[in-house]
Amino acid sequence: MVVTFYEKPGCSTNAKQKKSLLEAGCMIIERNLLENGMSKDELYEFLQELPTPQWFNPNSPKIKNRELDTEVMFENEILELFIKEPILINRPLLIINGKKMCGFNQKKIESLLNSKLESKISNSCSHSKNRE
Repeated sequence: MVVTFYEKPGCSTNAKQKKSLLEAGCMIIERNLLENGMSKDELYEFLQELPTPQWFNPNSPKIKNRELDTEVMFENEILELFIKEPILINRPLLIINGKKMCGFNQKKIESLLNSKLESKISNSCSHSKNRE
C-alpha cells in the first residue's frame, strides 16, 4: 500500500514511524511538511476529525512555552497560522488508502492497512524525551 507521509525532515521520530510502515510492506511517498504548499482547505482535510488543540505539535517551542492558547483559537485562525508556521502542525500528516489523518495513531493506521505494525511506535518527539 502507498502511504504519503508529510514529515519534518531530520525528525528521528518520523524516521522510526516511516521504518515501521516500510516493514509492514508500505511504499512511502515522503513530503516535507515545512514546505507543503497546501491551502487552508487542503490542510483542514487532515485535521478535521480531531479537536483543534490536537492539531498542534505539542513539542513546538510556541506550544511548550505556552505562547499560544490553543483552547480558544478558531479553526480558521489556526489554519492561517499553520500556513505561516507549519512547524506548529502535529505530525506526521498521512494519506493511507485515500484517508487523510494527522498524527501517528497506530491503531487507526493498522486498521487502514488491515495489518499490524511489528512494534509499538510512539507519536511523541524523541528530542523532548532527551531534553527532560
